[in-house]
Amino acid sequence: MVLPRIVSLFSGAGGLDLGFHQEGYEIAFAVDRMAAAIQTHKRNFPTTTSVAADITARSEPSGRLVILDEIAKVLKDGEAIGIIGGPPCQGFSRANPNSRADDPRNQMPTYYLEIVEALQARYDVQFVLFENVMGIRDAKHSVTFRGILGRFKELKLTAGVTDHSALDYGVPQTRNRVIISGFKSEAAARAFKPKTIPREEVDLTVRGTIGFLPQPAFFSRSLSVDEIRPHPNHWTMTPRSKRFKGETDGPAPTRSFRRLSWDKPSPTVAYGHREIHVHPDGTRRLSIYEAMLLQGFPETFVLEGTLSQQVEQVSNAVPPPVASSLAAATRVALTAASSIGQQTAA
Repeated sequence: MVLPRIVSLFSGAGGLDLGFHQEGYEIAFAVDRMAAAIQTHKRNFPTTTSVAADITARSEPSGRLVILDEIAKVLKDGEAIGIIGGPPCQGFSRANPNSRADDPRNQMPTYYLEIVEALQARYDVQFVLFENVMGIRDAKHSVTFRGILGRFKELKLTAGVTDHSALDYGVPQTRNRVIISGFKSEAAARAFKPKTIPREEVDLTVRGTIGFLPQPAFFSRSLSVDEIRPHPNHWTMTPRSKRFKGETDGPAPTRSFRRLSWDKPSPTVAYGHREIHVHPDGTRRLSIYEAMLLQGFPETFVLEGTLSQQVEQVSNAVPPPVASSLAAATRVALTAASSIGQQTAA
C-alpha cells in the first residue's frame, strides 16, 4: 500500500520524524516554533517543507490558524496523511515541581487537535500520533487528559493509550513516555502493536554507547565548528566548578550535578541549560553529541544552533529508535486494515 504522507507538528529537531522517515514515510511538512530546530530539520530532511512558526497564531478577522495555509501549500486536497507530534510537555512534567493544571502550556494539545480537525475537513487523515510525558496522566491533569481522549472520539479516531520505556527499544536511557494513537480505522487501531527488543539482547550501558569517544571541545566564543571532532555536536560547557574533579561516584549534591554511571543506562536525557548530566569520569558535563547517542540518534544526524539551543533540541526529542518502532507498527496496522477492507469489498 502507499503510505500516507506525514505532517509533523511541534517537530523539534525531528526525532519522531526520523523514525517515520526510516520506515519509508515521506515527511511532507514540519513546523516548530524554535528557529534553530527548523534549521536542524532542514539540514537533516532537505526534501521536507520545514517552517518556523507559532502554530497558535490566527489570521484576522477570520480567526483561522495561519499554519493551515502553510500546510495547504504542500498537500493536495483529499490525499492520505498521518499527523505526528509531541506538544510541549513542561506543564505536565513530573520533573517540574511547580507544574499546575492551569499552566498555559497545557493548552498545546488543544491546538494540536484543532489542527487535526481542520485537516480532516480537507484531507484523508489516516492516523494521529501524540507523544507526551507520563505526568499528563497524573490526577491533577485528569481533566485535560480526559478532554484529549474525548476530542479523539469526537474526531472519530479510535484512540489507544500506551506507556513506552526507551529501554525496550534499545535506547540506553530510562525515558518513559505516553503515546496516544488515533486511527480512522478501528481495525488499524486494534492492529497497532509496536515491537520491543528484549533488554538482555542490547548493550544499554553508557559505556557501550559513548565510551569510545575522545574528549569533546569546550565552548568558547572563538570556537569554530571545524575544531569540533569527531562530530559537529561533540562540544560542551567548559567545566569551572570545583565539583568537576572526578573523585567520587557518590550521589550528586544537586540535580545540576547528576553524574552518569558507566555500566548503567543514562537517566532521562532532559536538561536545563545548567543541568546537563555529568560525564561518568566526573570531570565535565556530557557533550551534545554524547547526549544525542544516548537518545539513539545516528552518527549522521547534526543539530544546528547555539549550545543552549542544541541542549533544548536534544532534550525535547523523541528517541528515533522508539519512533521507528511506532512507525513500523503504524505501517503494519494500516496494511492490516487495508487488507480487511479489500476482503470486505470483495
